[in-house]
Order: sequence, then structure tokens, then C-alpha cells
Amino acid sequence: MTKTLTIIGRGIHDIPAFYAEINRVFMAGEDWTLGESLDGLDDMLRGGYGAIKGREPITLVWQDIAVARCSLGLKATRAFLQAKLERPDVYDSERIGRQISQLENGTGQTYFETILEIIAEHPNIHLVSG
Repeated sequence: MTKTLTIIGRGIHDIPAFYAEINRVFMAGEDWTLGESLDGLDDMLRGGYGAIKGREPITLVWQDIAVARCSLGLKATRAFLQAKLERPDVYDSERIGRQISQLENGTGQTYFETILEIIAEHPNIHLVSG
């Protein structure tokens, strides 16, 4: 049987709001929450904790996906990458600089597009935009 989970996109106005919604949907039964991490998102979607118990089939309905697409687009992605540049002790500044250049010239991925790519890497999860 396929489990259906629903993301409500109209409240996603920035990256922290995205993770708040992810925690509402996926982590409701846990005593901890997922941090603002794309790697953490990927790990969570693999299953084993939260709403996904394993490789069970999931229908992920993303309502108002256009709101999230806009809110997690160019502006949010640029700010996300700029914040990383302020931490050269943690992040590869040259790599981040290349990502910003690609984003600015239209060839780089937005945060939203990266999220979609991560979801697509999980064959048990079927994304439905609503």
C-alpha cells in the first residue's frame, strides 16, 4: 500500500520555512527535527525514521508548489550561497563562487531545483504537484 504525505507549499516563503514544513510532514512522530541541510533531507528520504519507515512506496503531494518554486528560487539560493562564502573555514569558497556564477548566468540550480533532484533520486517516492 502506498503512503501519501502532503507538503503545503503556500507557507514556504524561505529555506527555514521549507524545513519547518518538512519537519511537520515527515518528523511529527520524532523527538528531534531535521536541520536545514540538503544532505539531511536526502538521508531522511531514504527512510528509517520519521514518516518513511524504509523503502515503502510514498506519494508525496506538494500543494502550491509554484509558491515554493518562487520562494526557493534565485534570490533564496543566492543568499544561501553567499552565507556559505562567509564561512571559508567550512566551505570551499572557489566552488561556492562557481555556483554563484552559474546561478547568475542561468546555468546553475536553484535551491528548489536541488530539492526536486534529491526527491527524484528516491525511486520509491512519487512527487505529485498540486
